[in-house]
Amino acid sequence: MAEKLEEGPVVLVFYRGGWCPYCNLQLNAYQQALPEIKEKGTQLIAVSPQTPDNTLSQKEKEELDFELLSDQKGETAADYEVLFEVPAAVKEVYQDFGLDIAEYNGLDEWILPVPAVYIINQEGKIEFVDLNVDYTVRTEPQTIIDNL
Repeated sequence: MAEKLEEGPVVLVFYRGGWCPYCNLQLNAYQQALPEIKEKGTQLIAVSPQTPDNTLSQKEKEELDFELLSDQKGETAADYEVLFEVPAAVKEVYQDFGLDIAEYNGLDEWILPVPAVYIINQEGKIEFVDLNVDYTVRTEPQTIIDNL
């Protein structure tokens, strides 16, 4: 992150993965707002625990012009205190729908980040945080722009 901050402030987005329709809607909305974000000298970086291959596939499929990074072991999400283990009841529901998050992420564990947005200034200070345990509620692009 220090190298990225040398280039300017960073909007750091934690999302669940390419399998999540809410995440895809969110990232596509941010793609639409990217010119305004860049105009303010800010970089947009989105991070999920999915494998690097799944991350690259998502970036290409969604035609995203900002960085998508794989945090496969959840270390970065843990550093920002947004990592959690998927509860057994939720795991069972996902499996009933044919979704194996552990496999998608290339792990044995079922871990995900709480969807979150951080705006970090060049000094490394967090200027803005928005997160919600309700994964259907996401930070609006205009909220990000207004806080840059």
